[in-house]
Formats: sequence, structure tokens, C-alpha cells
Amino acid sequence: MELENIVANTVLLKAREGGGGKRKGRSKKWREILRFPHISQCTELSKTIERDYFSLCDKQPIGGLLFRLYCETRPELQRCIQLLDAMEDYEVAPDEKRKSRGDEIIKKFLTKQSSECVEVAESLAESCRENLELSPCKEIFSDCRKALHDYLSGAPFADYQNSMYFDRFLQWKMLERQPITKDTFRQYRVLGKGGFGEVCACQVRATGKMYACKKLEKKRIKKRKGEAMALNEKQILEKVNSRFVVSLAYAYETKDALCLVLTIMNGGDLKFHIYNMGTPGFEKERVQFYGAEICCGLEHLHRESIVYRDLKPENILLDDNGHIRISDLGLAIKVPDGEQIRGRVGTVGYMAPEVINNERYGMSPDWWGLGCLIYEMTAGRSPFRARKERVKREEVEKRVQEEEEEYSDKFTEDTKAICRMLLAKDPKQRLGCLADGAAGVKAHPFFKNINFKRLEAGILEPSFVPDPRAVYCKDVLDIEQFSTVKGVNLDQTDNDFYTKFATGSVSIPWQNEMIETECFSDLNVFGPQGTRPPDLDWNQPPEPPRRSLLDRIFRRHHPEVTIAQSRVSSSSVNSVDSMSNSAP
Repeated sequence: MELENIVANTVLLKAREGGGGKRKGRSKKWREILRFPHISQCTELSKTIERDYFSLCDKQPIGGLLFRLYCETRPELQRCIQLLDAMEDYEVAPDEKRKSRGDEIIKKFLTKQSSECVEVAESLAESCRENLELSPCKEIFSDCRKALHDYLSGAPFADYQNSMYFDRFLQWKMLERQPITKDTFRQYRVLGKGGFGEVCACQVRATGKMYACKKLEKKRIKKRKGEAMALNEKQILEKVNSRFVVSLAYAYETKDALCLVLTIMNGGDLKFHIYNMGTPGFEKERVQFYGAEICCGLEHLHRESIVYRDLKPENILLDDNGHIRISDLGLAIKVPDGEQIRGRVGTVGYMAPEVINNERYGMSPDWWGLGCLIYEMTAGRSPFRARKERVKREEVEKRVQEEEEEYSDKFTEDTKAICRMLLAKDPKQRLGCLADGAAGVKAHPFFKNINFKRLEAGILEPSFVPDPRAVYCKDVLDIEQFSTVKGVNLDQTDNDFYTKFATGSVSIPWQNEMIETECFSDLNVFGPQGTRPPDLDWNQPPEPPRRSLLDRIFRRHHPEVTIAQSRVSSSSVNSVDSMSNSAP
């Protein structure tokens, strides 16, 4: 039995390393899978795609890269892009270097005498210079950035839409919208269990990118009446785009399950690292780093009016580099604007007093949860229950409502202070729930060593990096298997729900995958001297589809069937398309 686990782990580690070959885990047929459709096949998409500058050129990663490539063909636009990059660099610069970076920007891009002066923003030079002298804060160039985007979103954006770079974007969007099935992925070992099924590692055949596939068994969902919960989690994951929350990359269905393909976090969860790596708990620097990243994740969720409601060490996962993400959004919910909600949900020992009391709340339970996590990471035990203490739920809830948490000498003064402010029983007095929200938490002295702008840009280095040769999860045979669901039949109503759920690729994570795995740079090739390649030439007909070896041999020996075959080819293609779209 031990052998089975060793084999499963070895195969997984080999896949994580890219399979050891030049293709970095990509299928032999990866170019065929990601073959651009001829531009003439993108006509319908061209008519229906939303022509919004910020969506196409700023929010979508591939859209942004292609707009940049277009701008590089015109020197005045290229300078605008260089100025935007310089301002972004200024914002994430260490505090001591920000003043000199700001001076360089003004001298190079905002001074009339400079050969690289950007005329659109030149009128703002004086106010930028004055503000820089007063205080080199991160927001000095915000008016400058707005002026640049206002300019780029006008005539340059209109011209871009008539260029081959925009046509190439349409080709990428067509690839992004290809049907997703179980054959899109290779499946690896089970990593754990979710509420409705197993979670296993998987790899996209075309790109070699690793993910975690969370399977929701159809019959189990129906038996537990979990349709609304499953769809809610999927829609929330789809909406949030944060480096501190797991991303949803794909949603598809098989005959027996609905599948969510999520960011894979190979470094284990915080519970494992708090209790299984020597003395329980972490040193202060590590607590600050994880606390700051969790704070950013909560801020991004709250920005979308989503309250998470289940902060606990098991739900905070580490990636290969030691950064964390909030996972398992099964209890998260969108709070309607201007309203509060009620719901007694969460995990015993981590639920806020207002949740236990079934009172109305907004985002307050999440800041209580952050207080619990900072306490537990420091003390090596949760604030209201000792490790492995056998105690009834009612007793833990009574402690949460009535008792003050105790602080050992592991807590510095500012660690103690932030825990007390986050664990305030009254949400109106709680840090994070006041008018300044997450900004108030970030400004607490506990986080004085964290540059949040650099943290959010992914520049700060974690103090701990997981072992790349370790598999931080239970042995395959120790993960309890689900029993077979009996007495449940699926019908047309269920199919309607599955159609809402299985929507294929999620735009931003899919585009990031293409860029990170270098498929974008390998495929995004144009003709010599910046000319249109054949697949972007409106006047050149598309290449006929490639035939299989058997088909070529058959045609060579039976040329008389060619005419008959060609007559049915278009209807065959249509029927294959409809089959592939409805296939599980």
C-alpha cells in the first residue's frame, strides 16, 4: 500500500516539474490544440465583443499585451506606455528610493526639453513636482495616469481595433472559448476531499499548467439539495481576481460530476505548518507576512461585497513560493448594497459573536477571523480552545461570547494590540469594521514593516518557502473515499442547472495561463517586417483542416470517394461541433 502512495507522489512531482522534457508538460499536439482559427472565422465574435478600452486593453492580460505591441509601432504611443510603466515602478519602489524615481519620471517624460516628453501629461508636471517635494507618496502621479488612459482610450484605441493586433486578440478569444471537457486535462492523485467529492491534481494538456480539480458529484449535490451552494461558490470564484484568493480557471462537467479547476497550492495549509513543523506557531515576521496577505485577500473580496465567513488555518493554502491564498469559498456570500445579512455559519471556535448570536452583519466576521488567525499563528493554539481539547460546541461559543483571550509571552505589544482590536466582541468597535475598513487594519503598527504596494505586486519575498520535493497532503489511502449515492435519479431540470455551471474557461486566469506557460510568446508570431501572417489575411482563404494519417492513406487508395466526401464535409463538421458542445 505504501508503494501505491510513492508511485502517486512520484508521478505528481514529475508532472509539477514539467515532465522533464523540452515541452514543459505540454502535449505533443499542443500546437494543434491551440491552433488559431483563420480571422474570417472570428467575424461573429468581432460583432458581439464589448468594445470597452479598460476591459480589452487593461483588465485582460493578452488584450493588454497586444495593445502594447500595437503602441510600439507608433513612437508617441510607445512613450505613453513607457510612462505608465515608470509610474507603476514608482508606486512599488521601496520608500527610500521613491523620491529619486519620481524625479527621474518628471525629468524624462514631463519636461518639454526631453526628447521623450509625453505631451498629453506635460501640463501636470508642475503639480507632480510640488507634491513630490512635499511627500513622495504613492498617489502623486494618479492624475497623470488618468490623463494617459483618457488619451489612449480615444483615437489610439479606435485605430487599434482596425489593426492586425486586435484581429489577433479575436483569435485568442476564440481559443479561450473552445469547449472544455475532461480530455482537456491529465488527472493525477487525489489531494483531499471537498463537501461533494474529491479534489485531485490535474494538468492542462495544451500548456502543461498544473491545477487542482474540485469534483462535485451530481447525485451527491442533488441528494443534499446543494445546487444553490455549488453555483454560488462557482460564481463568486469567477468574479474575484486576486493573487490572495484561489482563482477559478475552468468549469466543466463529466457524466457524473461538475468540476471546478482551481489554482493548485502545493505548499500545504497553514494548519499543517503551524502544528507539524516543530514548535507550534511561527515567528513574528512570518505571522506579519501571512496576516498581511490574508488582509489583502479579504479586502479584495469585500471590494466585491463578498463576506467570506470561514477563516481558519485549514483554508489558507501556500503556493510553491510561500505566498498564501484564501481557499474554499463554499460559505462566502454576496451582501446586497446597503444591507446586512444573517446566517449562523462557519467553524466552531472561529465564528464571531454576532454570527453565534444570529445577528445581522456585513463584513465584520472576516476581521474577527483574521484576529483568530494572527492569534493562532503566534500562540500555536486557537484563542478559545486549546489544541485537541475535547470540549462541547456550546462551551466554545460561550467562551467566544463572554471570555477574554489570554496572551502568553510569545505576543509582542503590537501583536497583542492588533489581536485585541480584531477580537473586539462588539463589531462596531472592531478594527476593520470602522469607516476606514481594510486601510485601518493595514495602518496598524503590527504591519509597520510591510510595504503593501509591493506585497500586492508580488514583489515581497516570503520568509518561508515550501520544499519543492515534498507533497504536503495526506497519503492517498488515508483520504477517506466517498460512499456511492443511491436512490437519486438525474433529469432535465438538473441538466438546465449543469448548463449554468459548466461555462468553460474563465477569461483572465486562462489568459494568464497562456502567458505564464510561454504559449503566448511561442504562438503570437506575425509576418516579416510586421506584416499580416496568412491566418490574419482577410483576402487569403483559411487552410483546409489537417487530415489524419489513416484518412490520407484511405484517400490515396480510393480517390473516387473524395467528391462524395467533400459534399458531406460541411454537415459532418456541424454535427461534430454540436456533439462536442453537448459532450460531457
